[in-house]
Amino acid sequence: MKKRALISVYDKEGLLELATCLVNHEIEIISTGGTAQYLKQNGIDVIDIEAVTHFPQMLDGRVKTLHPRIHAGILALRENADHMETLKTHAIEPIDYVIVNLYPFFEKMNADLTFEEKIEFIDIGGPSMLRAAAKNFKDVVVVCQSKDYSLLIEHLDHREPIGYPLRKKLAAKVFNLVSAYDAAVCDLLNEEDFPDYLSVSYEKKADLRYGENPHQKASFYVSTYQPRSMKSFRQLHGKELSYNNIRDFDVAWKAVCEFEEIACCAVKHNSPCGFALGETVLDAYLKAYQCDPVSIFGGILAFNAGVDAKTAGEISKLFIEVVIAPDFEEEALQVLRQKKNVRLIQNTIKSSFEKELISVDGGMLVQTSDRRLYEDLEYVTEKKPDERDLEELLFGMRIVKHVKSNAIVVCKDFQAKGIGGGQVNRIWAAKQALERAGLKQAYLASDAFFPFGDVVEEAAKHEIRGIIQPGGSINDKDSIRLCNQYGISMVFTKTRHFKH
Repeated sequence: MKKRALISVYDKEGLLELATCLVNHEIEIISTGGTAQYLKQNGIDVIDIEAVTHFPQMLDGRVKTLHPRIHAGILALRENADHMETLKTHAIEPIDYVIVNLYPFFEKMNADLTFEEKIEFIDIGGPSMLRAAAKNFKDVVVVCQSKDYSLLIEHLDHREPIGYPLRKKLAAKVFNLVSAYDAAVCDLLNEEDFPDYLSVSYEKKADLRYGENPHQKASFYVSTYQPRSMKSFRQLHGKELSYNNIRDFDVAWKAVCEFEEIACCAVKHNSPCGFALGETVLDAYLKAYQCDPVSIFGGILAFNAGVDAKTAGEISKLFIEVVIAPDFEEEALQVLRQKKNVRLIQNTIKSSFEKELISVDGGMLVQTSDRRLYEDLEYVTEKKPDERDLEELLFGMRIVKHVKSNAIVVCKDFQAKGIGGGQVNRIWAAKQALERAGLKQAYLASDAFFPFGDVVEEAAKHEIRGIIQPGGSINDKDSIRLCNQYGISMVFTKTRHFKH
């Protein structure tokens, strides 16, 4: 009995080569709609789907392959005598190859289409055939991606049987694809922040050299449909990105995207070590560098404005792993490209993440992103901040959001002067930030409330002008009393910014 292949594809890439190979090996091709027309126009003999189902397509093409004569031909177990007798009784021929790819739903999710138009790109027949063939992979070879056509061609041309391991691998690819496809559809329809089941749809963008450490494996996945910043960047120069590079410049990019003003953020080990606003990109960079000239070495730099040649010249004096910006002047690229290993990343999409996912052993923690700077500002001390004081305090709090907790940022003139984070208690973080800042009349921002008065005591030693913190401790009165004693203004935001 001649073998049969069912082909129904939206993406025609590589199709003619595969179809020609099938015909050369005397495999009959069943096809549908536009795919059948395309193959016929290119001289490939095709059996129309209607000739198999004995039923016309209907409902504007919504129903073509959803038919027992198709699915029985796919699902019948060849070693099951009853199955094969049933096929014979109903004059149904087995289908041995299923080559199907899906309507481009991922691409249409963010297209300028109405909701109803997007719904029409939800593929029904394609996933049904793929799932049926993948379930019966021992008897049916299923291919859902054009990049795998070469595997089928190679085996046919070398007259090698397609063994169980490869059949299983191709079947697994089907369920992998369909699950991501269904997750995207779910996201279009779903209006709950936290539905009963977590459905995610990500596609592998790159295999990384290693993970957080050299003995760990890693890959980089991006959303199949969301136009997010970490999906859309372009690497203009430098060696391959590492796992740590991507994690670090994600933090740096999110931080500079907090501001409309020209901003520069330096990140080391996933936490800012320098941050500043500037009149120019060079000004912002030099101020960010001054915050911690030691830790910035081997770090990540992010800018929310284009990098010019002068700034590039200053950057090139250091060993920097990654520079990310919306644009680079050609002269700046020439300067920075002299360092062969520095990764230059162009990103024009602002950070707009909505949910954060953190894996734990056997589970996943999901939360909405920390997008709110404060709920309400409450001036709790006798000394009130003036307009400039408040701008400085809020600047510090925007940086705090991106520093590992416990987080303390000391700033002045819209420049981080000292950053303390990742400590197991707040006083250590405060001492670290204040000592690094080494100046008076600055401002202090904290990601959480003060359980004791010790941070205010330490701030007073450095003549801090104002403090901003969430408030909410049972001991708030002690911190307020001490601020009044030392002439420090304090503002409560009523919003905590822990970043573990």
